[in-house]
Amino acid sequence: MSTARPRFDAYIGIDYSGAATAERGLTGLRAYEATAGGPATEIRPEPTGRRHWNRRALAAWLEARLLSRDRILVGIDHGFAFPKAWFDAHGVATDWDAFLADFCHHWPTDHPDTTVESVRRGERGKGLARLGDARWRRRTEQPVGAKSVFHFDVPGSVAKSTHAGLPWIARLRDRLGARLHAWPFDGWTIPADRSAIAEIYPSVWAAGYPRDQRTADQQDAYAVARALQEADQASQLDAYLAPNLDAATAAAAVYEGWILGVTGR
Repeated sequence: MSTARPRFDAYIGIDYSGAATAERGLTGLRAYEATAGGPATEIRPEPTGRRHWNRRALAAWLEARLLSRDRILVGIDHGFAFPKAWFDAHGVATDWDAFLADFCHHWPTDHPDTTVESVRRGERGKGLARLGDARWRRRTEQPVGAKSVFHFDVPGSVAKSTHAGLPWIARLRDRLGARLHAWPFDGWTIPADRSAIAEIYPSVWAAGYPRDQRTADQQDAYAVARALQEADQASQLDAYLAPNLDAATAAAAVYEGWILGVTGR
């Protein structure tokens, strides 16, 4: 095993949920954290574990955690951007910050009493002017068979999680600024003194760890925290952070995003 110093002090895996409103506690919204030398443990809004996270409270906790002096690598299970076909269809600049601003304007799913479904129905926001097609896929989804970020109305829909989670990503970016590196949008290389946030796909890792008594959602978050921790300790993060992509795919990933752990075409 490598004796090189780990890049990060802590690793957070979040299994996301786009159900209900941002204020509703959700059994499917789970967070695990592993420190550089410790086990991955579940983080709950109350030490007793009686309550479940809601998206607003989880975002507040994550922001506070990222404001600490620790270098933290966060993996979140939803899309961070949309495929090129969406940018072309709606005339949005292929720039991630422009995308986030446009998305939050049309899909205000972080607003009180607002659900993804209420925006889809045209009752809130302006999302009907920014719809996508389930046939549109990002390049990063194809090697692992991940569903489209527009594939709604299926169990565990990443589309719903993505449309619920993006405003909170935008909020973290706005509030933390340069101290939080959004990978790969801010570059494939994460500066040594920065925390980082990345999109992950738990299926890449979840089967590699015994499930024990965890639910499927807990297992996904746990596996991400463990996998990131172990990859860093084994000096294998570089392979994740510098995937083997052709020039066109790498250029598209700057605004479409890339799933951490997908190492090639």
